[in-house]
Amino acid sequence: MNQTIAARIRDTGGRTSGFDYLRIILSISVIIRHSTLISYGPAVDQNIWTGGMDMISHSILPIFFALSGFLVAGSLDRCPTLISFYGLRTLRIIPALGIEVLLAAIVFGPMLSTLDLMSYVSQPQFRAYFLNIVGDIHYLLPGVFTNNPNPLKVNGQLWTVPYELQCYAALGALVAIGIAKKRTLLLGVVILGQGLWALEAYHRGAAGAANGATGAVLVLSFLAGLLLYLYRDVIVLSRGIFIAAVASCIGLLLLAHGTYLISVPAAYITVYLGLLNPGKVKYLFSGDYSYGIYLYGYPVQQVFASLGPWAHNWYLNLLVCLPVTFIVAYLSWTFVEKPTLALRRYLPKIESTLTRGFNFHAPRIENVTTRLFSFCIFLTGLGSALLLLNADEEMGLFTAATCLLLLAASSRYQTFCRSANRAAVN
Repeated sequence: MNQTIAARIRDTGGRTSGFDYLRIILSISVIIRHSTLISYGPAVDQNIWTGGMDMISHSILPIFFALSGFLVAGSLDRCPTLISFYGLRTLRIIPALGIEVLLAAIVFGPMLSTLDLMSYVSQPQFRAYFLNIVGDIHYLLPGVFTNNPNPLKVNGQLWTVPYELQCYAALGALVAIGIAKKRTLLLGVVILGQGLWALEAYHRGAAGAANGATGAVLVLSFLAGLLLYLYRDVIVLSRGIFIAAVASCIGLLLLAHGTYLISVPAAYITVYLGLLNPGKVKYLFSGDYSYGIYLYGYPVQQVFASLGPWAHNWYLNLLVCLPVTFIVAYLSWTFVEKPTLALRRYLPKIESTLTRGFNFHAPRIENVTTRLFSFCIFLTGLGSALLLLNADEEMGLFTAATCLLLLAASSRYQTFCRSANRAAVN
């Protein structure tokens, strides 16, 4: 008899190894995907990843984001407030990203640049590169990788970081306005977003699939993973549904603009595989190395390609760069990620300190004011969610963050109003 997702999570204690395998496999797949781009350049790479090959390429990141959406939803469910949730996300993402950026800019950049040190550090590109730490992505360092087949880009893999941060911002907005806990409303948001982008893909025609999994697809995949978690007591883990989801993804990816429609079936595939529980390989899973592999894979591959024409071969790139990246990921986990994650024990105290100040006692405030701010909360949250569903890079994280701050301010004021009203009644 097929189990529901909730029953499977309960029976395994939420610690299935399937998600661990998926993270590692997807991280390695990203390196494999980049091996041809970095070895031969964009023009040749585009010719290689055509036909059936591009199906593999276009499915990697949607599955990654669906996995993130499902697991982050579980994390959010366990966090008392958004303070601890965002604290955990910050500890998981920023320190390791910051160290990677600093190493690239300060250590390896000067060693590999065609410029002398003073010229290197005086360039605007050098200063702008540090903005990667806060999600404002810059790919170039002065004079670095100028002669590579895929020239100049130091960290092309980081293009997904703003979308991941936007997903977290959107999730916070959905929580604040109550949609994240009301699965029917969230289902409506996903259907609306999917419909808007299906319409956009239709108008783009055959060009709609040219860029593969765009930011919109990634955000929708994240929300689809979140949706599966919210419906975990209803959705069953069925081999038949899994096969149908795989067939749907294959069929959609064969269409000119079908990439825009794979988010939901990709999310089901992700959750089905993630909730399997095969035995772990001891040394492979002695830590969570997937994030380190993601961060360092592209730069390591570019360094190898910079050694000369003899290194411009995809299988040599993989043969050398995969083990080197694993070693660097191990060091990142051991000396950066694991120690910073240990700091989460301080989050409950920080959360308690910050929330203690919101125990209000004040005269009664008119209900019309409360309702007005409730309406502001709804509009701001909905606008933020739709904005992030659009997921255009030029829109930037700044606008999304502004929406979230407005949302938080109006939400806090509403809390104040309700607390004051209860105090007045008592």
